[in-house]
Amino acid sequence: MAGAAAVEKKLAEYKCDTNEAICLKLVRFPEDLEDDSTTFHPEYSHQSFGDDEVAFGYKGLQIQLFYTAGNLSTLFKVKYSSKVNEKFDCVEADDIEGKIREIIPAGFTCNTDDFISLLEKDANFKPFGTLLHTYTVHNEEAGDLTYQIHKADMTCPGFQEYHERLQTFLMWFIETASFIDTDDDRWDFFLLFEKYNKDGETLYATVGYMTVYNYYVYPDKTRPRVSQMLILPPFQGEGHGAQLLEAVHRFYCNLPKVQDITAEDPSESYVKLRDYVLVKLCQSLTSFAADKLHLGFSAEMAAEAQEKLKINKKHARRVYEILRLKATDMSDEEKAKAYRLEVKKRLFGPYRKNQRELTKMRKCLRPEELVSHMGQMDTQVQHEELEKSYQDLVADYRRTIERLATQA
Repeated sequence: MAGAAAVEKKLAEYKCDTNEAICLKLVRFPEDLEDDSTTFHPEYSHQSFGDDEVAFGYKGLQIQLFYTAGNLSTLFKVKYSSKVNEKFDCVEADDIEGKIREIIPAGFTCNTDDFISLLEKDANFKPFGTLLHTYTVHNEEAGDLTYQIHKADMTCPGFQEYHERLQTFLMWFIETASFIDTDDDRWDFFLLFEKYNKDGETLYATVGYMTVYNYYVYPDKTRPRVSQMLILPPFQGEGHGAQLLEAVHRFYCNLPKVQDITAEDPSESYVKLRDYVLVKLCQSLTSFAADKLHLGFSAEMAAEAQEKLKINKKHARRVYEILRLKATDMSDEEKAKAYRLEVKKRLFGPYRKNQRELTKMRKCLRPEELVSHMGQMDTQVQHEELEKSYQDLVADYRRTIERLATQA
């Protein structure tokens, strides 16, 4: 038994955290290859390495996935200091290369010199599709940096292969990511690039992207639905997500056939980003003027937001609540109470539905079944949950208002 325990302990030394082992880079210059400060790591690797996000069979494992900054030409290498089957018989190490090959498309290189040759060709890379928007961001070290947002589709030469490389990042940074069917021509692709200088030439680096699916709405409209959105980690926290989402909204606002714009299973961070962008867009609308907010959410607000900005009623209501909070003196007890009741009235909708269901249950359930369901709908618990929902919502709204103030 002691011997088995010792072997098990030794084998445990051959387990590696794949979120640490996977090393990603966006390479602009050859020296970036040896610069650890340009390396970033996944947030998730469970889709390749299981829920534990562990690779077995290696010590000092390093899975290198390095991309040229523009065209995303890929260098793939697996390094380790020791492998389990070199020390133990009848024990197999995980097939690292096989797992990664399931994600990255063919065409990568495993040779550093070949990768540097591909890096030199990045000077010829140009963004795909149509330029929608250009903006600058001030960087203390580099000065003013210029960014471009382009709209592309699968008819753009070379874009399909580029997209196959780009979408691999989804697996490392979106928990429930999956690859899309690019044969369907209802997909729109929005790409974000940084312009930078190298040896006197202007080059382009990939910053992030968004995919949008155009659903049919009877009888003659479409409903663009955001499916995936990712700003690559080296560029996060610089406001690029808001720039991309706003540019996409403005693009669809100019299309008469668009009903409204929505999102597929939005994450909490995406909802907060959308709140910021939609409030920024709506605050200049006549129906959302400060002197009209205290009158409550109106049909005019819903209609103007939908007509001019393709915002649906549910999202317009959130915008109204944020702008009303911004315009309300919450130190005034009466005004604060009016705001609180207005928001809670909307939040109470699901609880009111529970009460109607309970009334129906009283007519058809046996007493013991009714007691069970009543326990789930305890009034006191409902009130506590409602208050918590309200406080959490207001906290989120305040963060949106603070961000608006800093960006003004």
